Amino acid sequence: MKFENGKLKVRLTLLEQCLGTKPGNDELLRDYIVSKSGDEAKMAEEMKAREDDVNTEDAIEKKMTFFDKEGGHPYIWDYMIKGFLKEAWKTIKGIKGSKCSEFKAYKQKIDNVIFLAEEDRKIFFTDGNGKPVSCSIITEKERPLRAQTMQGERVALARSESVPAGSILTFTFIFIEPELESCVRECLDYGFYKGLGQWRNGGYGRFKWEEVKD
Repeated sequence: MKFENGKLKVRLTLLEQCLGTKPGNDELLRDYIVSKSGDEAKMAEEMKAREDDVNTEDAIEKKMTFFDKEGGHPYIWDYMIKGFLKEAWKTIKGIKGSKCSEFKAYKQKIDNVIFLAEEDRKIFFTDGNGKPVSCSIITEKERPLRAQTMQGERVALARSESVPAGSILTFTFIFIEPELESCVRECLDYGFYKGLGQWRNGGYGRFKWEEVKD
């Protein structure tokens, strides 16, 4: 039986640099993957990808977030896009008259009837010619983190790998319920204001999008 009822291929172009989200500490990474996907198989796959990554000094790793890489090219996993949908949909559903407001169980919809194409399990950053960008474009972004503690306010530096504005992500949504496409389009529009990756509240990872016709 074929469940697929609709497709939407999109191209996201970063308006601001995007910061990596992968924790440097292995235990934190395992907990993060399982909490996001609930899938032990995905955890094993992504931990294997980490083993193939470029080694860095432990002292730096544990204080940074990174991008996954393969063959010298950075990428994000498909679940980051679905995570973005959940965050955007949660906000938009509170706007009267929006398409997202018509569906209450939005998380179940995103988990169970909206998917990314199989070939988009890993989504590589590309340039304007559609070629995967090199890890050489990656820079590091530092930012202060402030927290109130029993000893008063504490400030620490957080550091993340960053890919520059202008980088592109291209992938395809698969819909079992085609009427949800209009909601996904609303969520993608929201990416102009709040996008992908670390420090989204600071404006990083914002993007514009367009539909790609095959």
